[in-house]
Amino acid sequence: MDLFSRSWTALRTAVAGLGDEDFAQPSGCAGWLVRDLVCHLVIDAQDILITLATPADAEPTRDAVTYWETAGEPPAGDDPLDALTVRLAAAYEDPRLLLFHLDDVGSAAGRAAALADVDLRVATRGQVLTAGDYLGAYVLEWTLHHLDLVAHLPGVPGPPAEGLARTREILERIAGTPLPSSIPDRDALLVATGRRAPTSTERAALGGPAARFPLHVG
Repeated sequence: MDLFSRSWTALRTAVAGLGDEDFAQPSGCAGWLVRDLVCHLVIDAQDILITLATPADAEPTRDAVTYWETAGEPPAGDDPLDALTVRLAAAYEDPRLLLFHLDDVGSAAGRAAALADVDLRVATRGQVLTAGDYLGAYVLEWTLHHLDLVAHLPGVPGPPAEGLARTREILERIAGTPLPSSIPDRDALLVATGRRAPTSTERAALGGPAARFPLHVG
C-alpha cells in the first residue's frame, strides 16, 4: 500500500511540474503524446475508484503478479480505446484543465487506496483480487508509465527506486526468469518491456532468457 502511494504520488508530482509545451511531446507509449498518456492516467484513477467500490464475495482469482496479461506484440496506438484516449486528451485543449482533472481524480484515488482494507476482495476485468494485490499490481502501471512520461523529457524526475525494483520483480515473476543483475533496474524495465532494444552487452548478459523478452503487459 505504501509503495502504491509513493509511486502514484511521484508520478502525479512529475506531471504537475510539466510545462504546457511538454504535453505536446511524444511519450514512451506508441502513438501517444504526453497529453494522451496523462489522460490515460485520469482513466486509470477512475478505474481504481470504481474497483475499490466494487466488493466481491468470491475467492480471489488473481494476485499482484497474475493480474497482468502479456501480449505478443506491443500496443500500436490504434486500438479503439487508445484512439478514444487520444480524442479525449485533445478535447481538453488547455493542458491546465487536464492537470486539474488528474489532480482531482488522482487525489481521490490516492485517498481511497490509503483507506482501503487490504483484505477486501474486489472485482475488476472479470477477475477477483484482494485490494492489497490490486493496488500492488498498480505499482507496475505507475512505474512503467512514469518511464513513458519522461522518455523524451530528460529534465523531469523519473520513478522512485523502490518502484523500479518492485516492477522488475513482478516482470521477472511473469517471465519466470530473473533479469541479469548487471543491468540496472531502469534499463532492465525498458528492455524487458520492449521500450527500447537491448545493447549488445545487455543481450549477451540476458543470454538464453532473452527469448522470453520483451513482455508486453496490460
